[in-house]
Amino acid sequence: MDTCAAPAGEDLPAGRIAHLQRFSTTNGPGLRSTLFLKGCPLRCLWCHNPEMQAFGAELMVYQAQCALCGACVQACPNGVHALEGGVHTVDRRGCRLCGRCQALCPGGAIELVGQSCTPRQALERLLRDRPFYATSGGGVTLSGGEPLAQFDFTRALLALCGQAGLHRCLDTSGWGGRAPELVGLVDLFLWDVKETDPQLHLRFTGVALEPILESLERIDALGGRVRLRCPIVPGVNDRPAHLEALGDLAQRLACVEAVDLVPYHSLGLAKARALGLEQPAYPALHAQAKAALLERLRARTRKPAAWL
Repeated sequence: MDTCAAPAGEDLPAGRIAHLQRFSTTNGPGLRSTLFLKGCPLRCLWCHNPEMQAFGAELMVYQAQCALCGACVQACPNGVHALEGGVHTVDRRGCRLCGRCQALCPGGAIELVGQSCTPRQALERLLRDRPFYATSGGGVTLSGGEPLAQFDFTRALLALCGQAGLHRCLDTSGWGGRAPELVGLVDLFLWDVKETDPQLHLRFTGVALEPILESLERIDALGGRVRLRCPIVPGVNDRPAHLEALGDLAQRLACVEAVDLVPYHSLGLAKARALGLEQPAYPALHAQAKAALLERLRARTRKPAAWL
C-alpha cells in the first residue's frame, strides 16, 4: 500500500485517497497500479471496502494485531486510546486524526486512511511503475469508493495519465450520471452492476438503478469500452433471474466486451470492525452454485463471461 502526501499547492483539484495498490492483476489488463479514492454515496450491504465509504479521513484499529503495548496511549494528545482489561478501546469522537498513534504503533495495528493528494502528485506515484505497465500491457486503474464522487479530481488525473501515455481503467458503479463525460479519457470502464431489479438495487445499495443504466446506455452510444463487473452475494443477489438479466444487458450493449462475476468475500468484515462498525456476514459461494449461476449468464449472452 502507498499513500500520497499533502498537496503542495497547484491549480488542479485535490482529492482524497485511501491507498495505492501496486502490481494488481484483477483490476484491468496486465499489471496495474490501482488508486483507491475515498468516499462512496452507495451503502452496499456487503461492502468489501467499508473504509472507503466516508469521504473524510478515518482511524482503523485492528485488534488482532494489537500487542497492548500502550504506545498509542502515550502518543495520543487527546486521550483517545485506552487499554482496559486486556482490550484496546478507542474514543473515536475525540480523535483529531493527527496520526501520531499510527506512527508509533510497532505492530501496524493502527492505520489512518484518507489523505489529500493532487492529481499531479498522484501521477508521480503511478509513474513509478511505468516499466511494469509497458512489459505487461497494464496501466492505471482508478477505483474506490466511487471515483465519480470526486469527479473533478478523477477527470484531471485521467487526463494527466493520458498525456503520460498510460492505459486507463475506471472502476465505477456508474453513480452520478457523469461517467459518459469521461469516455474520451477512459480506455476501459469496469462497470459494477450490483443488481438488475430497480427496487432491489435501491434496497441493497441505497441508490437508484435507473440513472446508472442510463449512463451505461450513453456510453454505449458514444463508443466507450466496458467490462461488466458484478458482485454476487449469496442470499442477496444470487438469483437466476439476476444472472439472466445481466446476460441480456451484456448482449444488448455493443460497448460491453465481457462480464466478470465477483464472488462475495468476507474481508470487509475485519475492516468494518477496525472502524468500529457492524456489517452483516454472508456465506461463501460453493463451486456448484457458481457453476450454475455462470451457466445462467452464458445462456443469455455470447460475450465472454467468467468468475474473477
